[in-house]
Formats: sequence, structure tokens, C-alpha cells
Amino acid sequence: MKRCVIRAGCALVLSLTLSSLLYAQTSTQQVVIDATAPVHPFPHFWEHIFGSGRARLAMRASYRNDLRSVKQITGAEYIRFHGIFLDDMGVYDEDAEGKPIYNFSYVDQVYDGLLQNGIRPYVEISFMPYKLASKDAIQAFWYKPNVSPPKDWDKWDDLVRAFTAHLVTRYGIDEVAKWYFEVWNEPNIDFWAGEPKQETYWELYDHTATTIKSVNSRLRVGGPSTAQTAWVGAFIQHCSEKHIPVDFVSTHVYANDPVEKVFGTGENVPRDKFVCNALANVHRQIKSSSSPELPLIVSEFNASYMTEPSITDSIYMGPWMADTIRQCDGFVDEMSYWTFSDVFEEQGVIKQPFYGGYGLLAEGGIPKPAFSAFKLLHNLGNQRIAVDSDSVLATRSKEGKFEVAAWNLIAPQEQGAPKTISLKFEHFRPKQALISRVDHEHGDPHTAYEKIGSPRYPTQAQYKDLIKSTELPPPQRVSISNGELSITLPADGLALIELR
Repeated sequence: MKRCVIRAGCALVLSLTLSSLLYAQTSTQQVVIDATAPVHPFPHFWEHIFGSGRARLAMRASYRNDLRSVKQITGAEYIRFHGIFLDDMGVYDEDAEGKPIYNFSYVDQVYDGLLQNGIRPYVEISFMPYKLASKDAIQAFWYKPNVSPPKDWDKWDDLVRAFTAHLVTRYGIDEVAKWYFEVWNEPNIDFWAGEPKQETYWELYDHTATTIKSVNSRLRVGGPSTAQTAWVGAFIQHCSEKHIPVDFVSTHVYANDPVEKVFGTGENVPRDKFVCNALANVHRQIKSSSSPELPLIVSEFNASYMTEPSITDSIYMGPWMADTIRQCDGFVDEMSYWTFSDVFEEQGVIKQPFYGGYGLLAEGGIPKPAFSAFKLLHNLGNQRIAVDSDSVLATRSKEGKFEVAAWNLIAPQEQGAPKTISLKFEHFRPKQALISRVDHEHGDPHTAYEKIGSPRYPTQAQYKDLIKSTELPPPQRVSISNGELSITLPADGLALIELR
């Protein structure tokens, strides 16, 4: 038995045994919550920004329906996507004499739709309009973005200036000053065709950031938006030496990124430790730089950058998210989950509901286990109580309400046993616990999907039934006596416990 201590502002002891989940291999972990311990602020950094498919998808009804669903169960405030300058947005053209022509009508429809749903844009400045590109450098995505540097830097500056000024005129500086402007996407890999990559990206950043600030100095701009947590220290140094404006640092990391790219070694970093170990390194780079106060925004992260149904469509995402939140707390200011919806076309048109897409919602608006996990984790308090456990997050709200998340994370491809977590609380005793769960039996549509034959094209009635199958039941009410609670979690199970 492993003994852990959680320090809490009050004392509790709870008891619950779910015999239907127990068998001989079940392990037990004891966790003590001590009410006298210090707490620290716990802003919900994992649920304020979400990624999505490219800009034009935001005009679809399915996209906006999914956006409303995610907004309803999280603290979502911003959406980030690629391609506001893609040719399918109609932003940039040239006349016969090469004079630029701007058209922001689709931009307005996209941003109006976000704002009408209570979401602000996290503006990624990308990609290069074909007629402004210096060469045909077509990235591999299905919608074929051109990732070339501009053929004319003055024309690029004028486009960025006209775009930014249009936003300020349409929405007002008090509103747009609350947005984020990020320069490009992952310039260290195949999303940027400048050579050499770093020096030419510096040129792109310098032009873009300076132009945005020339419209209004209150606008927030940052980068380098790199894959695999690259270039952060060099980016800050460049901006400092050249006196280039930067209001935040952004980068990306996925739990199956190449370890040699992220850590520079051949060590084995497990999927459940990868993201936060990488971000701890970035945090140290910022704090040791000439601008240690710069916020860190992880503008893309997930357990996988590949389409892996056994990961992103599965119940694994519940405990993985909870444990990632536990580990990354204190290293980041914001983390943007990639993505909120499978209305997404980077690999082409979706062919079936469950294919390993990144979204919280599958095609047709079917909530995945990750959606239900975000729903539970939204209820955590805004103060974190110190915990000596790798399977528990203990929190308290400003009003004094306690919420505890507990999980049983099993590495992919491993056979996991149930785990019993015995909670023991000191210095105060609640009378009741409300327990909500995400596991194979709660918030997972796969059983219902398999029962109807796993159709590639579900009917409208089947979609409704699949969505209904993911609805979480009311929390289980458990009376607390003798100051103890034992809760058994199946493999990859997640539970949210409200103490009363």
C-alpha cells in the first residue's frame, strides 16, 4: 500500500466500496488530505483556449454546434486555427498590374460567429496567399497551404496592416486588445519554407509583429509557435537584441513527439510524462532569459499528433488529461488542447465517426470520453491543495467547497487492473460525497457504436442515440461515516468527487 499526504484547509474522511469493480489484482493507495496545509492558485489553464480545423470550417453549422457544446462544459474563451490568409478565405488577390486587392468578408463571418458564441479569436497569422508567395511551397495537408515566404515584404506588411486595422475598426480596440496574435505555425518544420528556417522566420516575425503593433500598441503579439518546444530561448534572445515586440511565448508539444527533437537525447520518456517534462524545460528557458516575465502559451498539445483511435478516441484521455494538468501546473500560463472538434480536414474529408481524430467531439457531434473528462475537470476548484500522489488532484474553491479528481492511468497497450484509492481526511469531516465518473461505462460511446455494427455512415436516429449514450448519470451520492472513503477505479477510469 502506498501512503500519500494531501494538505487541505479542512479535514475529511470518506468511505465507499464498489464491490462490482473489485478483483484479486486490485491495488490500493491511501491518500491523506490534511486541512492545515497551504494552497496555491489553480487557474484553469487547460480549458481557456482550444484549437480547431482551418479558418473556413468555422462557418459550418456543425463546427458552431460543436463549439457551443464545448463552451457549455468548459471555461473556453479562445479558439485558434490555421489559415486566416488561405486562398479559400478570399482575403488576398492582385489585379492585372499586381496591385493588392483585399476582401475581409469571410474573415468577418468567421470572427463574428466566434464572438456571437462567446469566444474570442486567437489569431494565427497564416498561411501565405498564393499570389503573394515567393514560390510554390505546398505543405502536405489536404487543403494544400502555401508555406512560402512572401515575394514582397512591403506587400506582406500592407496585408497584415490592412487586416489588423480592419479588425480594430470592426470590433473596436477595447475588444481586439483582448485577442492574441500569433505569428505563423510551426516554422521549424514543414510549415515554413524559408531557408535557413530560423533566420527567415525571425524576418517574418519582425515584420509581422512590428506591423501589428503599428496599428495599435495595445495588441498582443507573440511566437515562435514552434513544434516540439523548439527555438524558445533563441526567440526571446532575438527579440531582446533587436528590440522586437513580444507579449507572450508560444510553442507546441505532443506526448509522442520524437524524444531526440524535444529533449536532445535518446532517453525513454513515457507518454504520460512527456508533455510536462518538455514544458518544464521551456519554463526554465523563459525564467533564465532576459524576459523572465513572458507568459508561456502552449498553443497545441495532445496525447498524440497521429490519428490513434486507441488514444484520442478512448477513455485513456480522461486520466491522461487529469495527470497532465497535475504535472503542468506552475509551468504554463495557458494550454490549448488540439482540438475541440473533429470538424477537421488536415488529412482529408472524414470517412467515419471514430478514426483517432484530435477533437473532443467526433463527427456528428458525438462526445468522446475526452469531452466528458473536460466536463468533470471543469468542476475542480481554483485553489490547489498540495498532494503527494500521482493519481489525485485535490482542490478547493474560494467558497471553501472541495473537489477531488482521482484516476487510474494505464500506459497504452498495457493490461491494467482496477485501483482502489482510500481517501482519509484530517481536521474536518464532510457528511456526503457526490461521485461522477468517466470510464468504459460512463461517457464512452464505443459500446453503443459497436452494438449498432460500427456503421461508417450512422443514420440521424443513430447519431441521436450515440450522443445520448454518452450522457453522464447524476453523481452517485455516498454518505460518509468513520472518516474514510474507498473508491475503486477501473483501468483508465477518472472520477470527480465533490465533498459536502
